[in-house]
Amino acid sequence: MTAGQPLPIAYAGHLVWLLPERALWWPEGQVLFIADLHLGKAATYRALGQPVPSGTTAENLHRLSQLVLSYQPVQLVFLGDFLHARQARTASVLSQLAIWRQHHANVECTLVRGNHDSRAGDPPPSLAISVVDEPYLVGPFAACHYPQAHASHAVLAGHAHPVVRLQGPARDRLSLPCFVFEDRSATLPAFGEFTGGYTVTPQPGLLLFAAGGQSVWRLPSARGLIASSKDMAQR
Repeated sequence: MTAGQPLPIAYAGHLVWLLPERALWWPEGQVLFIADLHLGKAATYRALGQPVPSGTTAENLHRLSQLVLSYQPVQLVFLGDFLHARQARTASVLSQLAIWRQHHANVECTLVRGNHDSRAGDPPPSLAISVVDEPYLVGPFAACHYPQAHASHAVLAGHAHPVVRLQGPARDRLSLPCFVFEDRSATLPAFGEFTGGYTVTPQPGLLLFAAGGQSVWRLPSARGLIASSKDMAQR
């Protein structure tokens, strides 16, 4: 699996890249932002007797590893909801997490607590993931779980799992994860598989970027925010 084509945009006066893998890269600080991983969600449902498929944790961690290998971040910031619930703390999920962390031990990892983290509990200390409350300030950004305003920093948040519905011919519709920008607050799509989504209705002042396949593209209202191709010179 190779990394898709990122879309560079200017956000609050800074260059960030929107990644089709449903993550955000800040090249100046070499920081990768991930929202709503929800590891162990399928295991949680199986513990409740629901016949859902297995393998989502492995898939999520594999996709995350590919991004780490592609971008070589100094820091990885999780914008809340790292583990889905206490039932997610199975031997299998924790073992896969331990192996993943060993492979990327040189990357500083920080979790900004979200609502699911309060129920699931912090990651095991052996994973060496710093856990903080929002807002967590990273350069010009306030890393949060809940979308909100901040007095001095541009917000990067998760929680909402935004998706956009595209209308095709006749009654065809396509639902895709999306990035949502409004003034100095940005909401990332959920990174995790098996997470569902909240449909965002386009409206004035709301800038939407759909993520699908190997690409991210602007919806019509986002014209003028795209950074020039020269900003992509180094990766």
